[in-house]
Amino acid sequence: MTLPPNFSQAVDLSSLKKPAAERSAAISGIEVTPLNLQAEILPLSQTKPVVVLCWTPRSAESVELLQTFGKLEAEDAGKWILAHVNIDEQAPVAQALQARTIPYGVVFIGGQAVPFLEQPLTEAQLREVIAKILTLAAQQGVGEEPVEATEPEEDEALAALDQGDYVTAEAAYKRLLARKPNDNFAKLGLAQVQLLARTHGLDAAKVMEDAIKHPDDIEIQLQCADVEVMSSYLEPAFERLLRLLMVLHGDEQKVVKDRLIELFGLVDPADPRVIKARAQLANALF
Repeated sequence: MTLPPNFSQAVDLSSLKKPAAERSAAISGIEVTPLNLQAEILPLSQTKPVVVLCWTPRSAESVELLQTFGKLEAEDAGKWILAHVNIDEQAPVAQALQARTIPYGVVFIGGQAVPFLEQPLTEAQLREVIAKILTLAAQQGVGEEPVEATEPEEDEALAALDQGDYVTAEAAYKRLLARKPNDNFAKLGLAQVQLLARTHGLDAAKVMEDAIKHPDDIEIQLQCADVEVMSSYLEPAFERLLRLLMVLHGDEQKVVKDRLIELFGLVDPADPRVIKARAQLANALF
């Protein structure tokens, strides 16, 4: 079991003043002291990740963060352990953990310290961080990897897709996005369902043949791009819509642009084909 590097080297926390008032709310988690850091915290980290937050009652942000951690620990029912260091009372521990900012978070996994937080985060962001911590710990043989919970609307959409019911699946994803507008999985799910619905029953060979015969027919070109994406022909699909976009204006151009952006969303944003096409789209519009 090991402590962080330079355990014995002090960190200058002299700029922090003494507490102005006593903390008023109950604090969740284990209070870390010089005695229990090695005797209790490190052994615990052999079976579960131990999240340690350095905080001070003089910082409202760090107090709120500790309370949120306590809420998440309770929700996770023993999957990980919360500990905390009040830097005003346990300065040597804060120094040992190399806390240079407040709030400051470090997680112990199998006796190893991994810093992970140096600024306040929202509850949603903390939930994502905890999930990553649990995954990392499980990869190292400590604890269990988190099981990703699905949303009820997502379950409904997937069940509808199994029945080929695209209308119900689309409606379910739209309800989920109305409730959680920034849910990227819901956005991807909706785009996939809409693509499946648009291409259902199409004769791919005939659509491609028609697209050659009617290069200026917007609807046929959009259909062909959909078919090509379904067949993993990404570059031809993107190039088709980019060429069309270059000769259109107004509402027609917007229709093609929106479809192109929608198709981008179905592909990994780091894919070089998407990066290239996005750059071409920007050049075409600006």
